[in-house]
Amino acid sequence: MSDGGEPSYIDYEAFLDPEFSATSFANTLVLATNNPSDTPLDLSTPLSRVLFDVQEIDTHIDTLTTKSALPLLEYTKDHAESSGKILQEVEGQVATLTESYKTLEKEVIERYEVAEQVRLTAERLVQTVKIGRAVARCLVLGRQLEVRMSELGGIGSAKKEDHRAMVRSADTILSLRQMFMATKPGEEGEGLDKVNVVNTLKNELVNPGERSISSRAQQVVKEFSMSSLLSSSGQSSASTFAQTEDTKARTTSALQTLYLLSPTSPSTTMASFEPSLMLNALQDYLQTQLKSSIASLTRSLATLPTLDRTMLEISARCQNIVALETLLGTIKRPSHPLVQADEAAEAKFPSFLQPLLHALDTSSLPSYFWRTFASNMAPRVQELMQRGGVSARTLRSNKDRVRELIRECVNRGSQLPGASSLSKDKGKAAIAGSWEREAAVMVGAIVGQIR
Repeated sequence: MSDGGEPSYIDYEAFLDPEFSATSFANTLVLATNNPSDTPLDLSTPLSRVLFDVQEIDTHIDTLTTKSALPLLEYTKDHAESSGKILQEVEGQVATLTESYKTLEKEVIERYEVAEQVRLTAERLVQTVKIGRAVARCLVLGRQLEVRMSELGGIGSAKKEDHRAMVRSADTILSLRQMFMATKPGEEGEGLDKVNVVNTLKNELVNPGERSISSRAQQVVKEFSMSSLLSSSGQSSASTFAQTEDTKARTTSALQTLYLLSPTSPSTTMASFEPSLMLNALQDYLQTQLKSSIASLTRSLATLPTLDRTMLEISARCQNIVALETLLGTIKRPSHPLVQADEAAEAKFPSFLQPLLHALDTSSLPSYFWRTFASNMAPRVQELMQRGGVSARTLRSNKDRVRELIRECVNRGSQLPGASSLSKDKGKAAIAGSWEREAAVMVGAIVGQIR
């Protein structure tokens, strides 16, 4: 039955089914009105059926519309009147909202735009002032560095050298380095890398100045000497004492300078900090003393008359190393502005001596000197004996004398400079027990190869 109560053969439920398929329906209709084996198929009957159904539905719609015209018109009228009332109310609300928005725009938005411009201007002014202050501080530090570097004096200067100016210059360089490293947002040095005058300052003053000061400090370490074994006998004790104190002070300043100027990173702590410039300078000094001693002793073993003088020179070099070890043990590690403090690390390495001993993997610099010296001399003596000739025969005949000279050299060289003023027997009693192993190693490396 249709909605109007009249009978209808149209299957509305099939057409209203959500899974309805027009293709399947057409296929079913064709098969219902034809034999699948017929050729050709008769499509006029199913087409007439579909057209009839369409006409039937159209008639049904027309009938329903005609019968329900008045209720539909009344419903439409009521709906239109309700829509008109709603529209009037909405228009009133929209007008109110429009007026409110205009008031808001005038009192808030326009003022906010002006305030935002003021805020942006103030923010940029603050950034400009901040960068200006940072640039001014860099320039002040740069001028300070120039003054302190001029205070160094020395070679090519009319003024006397002020070695403490190296440390003061290093402090200034660290302050500048700290400024250049603080480039993160909100930090003091933000934006400095974009300022030409700062880049010029860095490239033409700071970097060359740092290299110059490092080179000066390395040269001071390289020239370190406190032994008086080879000094002239006419030198006064007061002059020797003054020179000794000056050497200690200059070397201390140089080592502190190299310690401070050693490379760091923002995350460097006292435990991970390695004063590479200082350690390299000290290791180069030790290697220079070793190479000179090895070369001179190798020559003297071939020309034995010069052995006494060579042994005295080697003793003097080792005395300088003993003096250096003593000096390093008295120099406390200065505070480093770019290294995070660590009490445990400071307690482990309280002075400059411990990092050097740790880098060399030794417990004593004189012991390191003699043992390294011995390990390098053994193959040279062996080569000298293998070549034979007068030198080899002379060494064999003077084997006992060479042994005694080596022991005296080790014992004499292992004393602090100035300890030689003690009596010979007293000096031996104080030193022989401590360095007997090193003397035995040296004798074994040299005399042990003389066969």
